[in-house]
Amino acid sequence: MQTPKKKKMFIKYKNLGGKSTVARYEILKDIVTIRFTNDSVYNYSNQSAGVTNIAKMKTLAVAGKGLGTFIDAGVKELYMRKIR
Repeated sequence: MQTPKKKKMFIKYKNLGGKSTVARYEILKDIVTIRFTNDSVYNYSNQSAGVTNIAKMKTLAVAGKGLGTFIDAGVKELYMRKIR
């Protein structure tokens, strides 16, 4: 019997600032996956972006404000994997 693949559980980003490039996110133990408004999807991990940055990304994602700016300012290129 085959184990079903885990379905991505993206949460809609609140975008309280009104102009974010972040559309949705998924938070796992040490990975944050971001779906941007241009439909690109990136995984950021503790190993690729650093524990402190991932913790901040999780906080900003849940708060619904500042995540896109934070990514652009410092972790944009620190992704683990580009999914699409």
